[in-house]
Amino acid sequence: MGDMLCVSAVRPGCSSCCSERRSSQQIQGLQHVEAVTTAEQRQGIPFGAATSYIHLEKLCEGSCATVYKGISRINSQVVALKVIKLEAEEGVPFTAIREASLLKCLKHANIVLLHDIIQTKETLTFVFEYMLFMFQLLRGLAYIHQQHILHRDLKPQNLLISCLGLARAQSIPRQTYSSEVVTLWYRPPDVLLGATAYSSDIDIWSAGCIFVEMIQGQPIFAATSGTHEQLEKIWAVLGVPTEDTWPGFSKLPNYNPELVASRRPQRLRVICDRMSRVPAAENLASRMLTAFPRGRISAQDALLHSFFSPLPPHLYQVPAGQSVLTVPGVRLQPEICDLFASYGKGRVSGGLSKFW
Repeated sequence: MGDMLCVSAVRPGCSSCCSERRSSQQIQGLQHVEAVTTAEQRQGIPFGAATSYIHLEKLCEGSCATVYKGISRINSQVVALKVIKLEAEEGVPFTAIREASLLKCLKHANIVLLHDIIQTKETLTFVFEYMLFMFQLLRGLAYIHQQHILHRDLKPQNLLISCLGLARAQSIPRQTYSSEVVTLWYRPPDVLLGATAYSSDIDIWSAGCIFVEMIQGQPIFAATSGTHEQLEKIWAVLGVPTEDTWPGFSKLPNYNPELVASRRPQRLRVICDRMSRVPAAENLASRMLTAFPRGRISAQDALLHSFFSPLPPHLYQVPAGQSVLTVPGVRLQPEICDLFASYGKGRVSGGLSKFW
């Protein structure tokens, strides 16, 4: 079982036209990516065949693909199956080809492993390992950001395999990207206001929203009527920025003076009462959920935040290709309510570490 974070991105300098389609033959060279060794393969059960995997349940559905939980008949592992519908006579989507190509190159325990690719006339299925939680998410983000890759669609539905959304390579110098990225509830205010020169800070905001949601049990900025309401939700918590706190704020394309009302920021623990029960959680969340994008903490620095201080120090020496769950004494706590009960007693019981 893996840990966290899959991305679908382009390489620096690669064409990013999402509407481009390639012929089905081009995907063949990417099939069987990182498959298990032949010795582990069961006799007569091949890779690249739909019959080699059993669908158990639908996990989530997006505009481009549906993800199912399944079991591999090849090695009996639990897998996640991302099924992409193919349109007649248009071939394999370019986005799917670049996703598979990128995953061949990213070697990290917190980047999901692509086990297999199955192609039929109607669908293209990616077979991923099945994984989880917050330290691993930041560890995976730190890695892809070091590789100059932005995820651009982090949300809870993508924490399982994180492969349903847009992503691009962050080039140097930075390219101008689209502002129509990231699911609305997890989209940072700078992008909501039309900013297109974003960097890794776009993923940090989304991760901060996920972090709060994991603790509180519900989205922190859940809007229903679009960008205007989404910004209202954010300003209600953070307060409306000014030119002093956010240089260039009023010059962003979607700036609306009507939104700039007198709002006093509220402490996160007032909005999310469970924050006060988890030591250092409010501070970490506030450093990720900073309106001014350049003021947000990096993924690498977030890993060193005091929120993670109960973790064994040698956890930070774990090689990129090794799961943090291999460290002695580290394992996942199954229920967040147990953590709250442990903190109520002033300690984490059973020697467990917090991992969401």
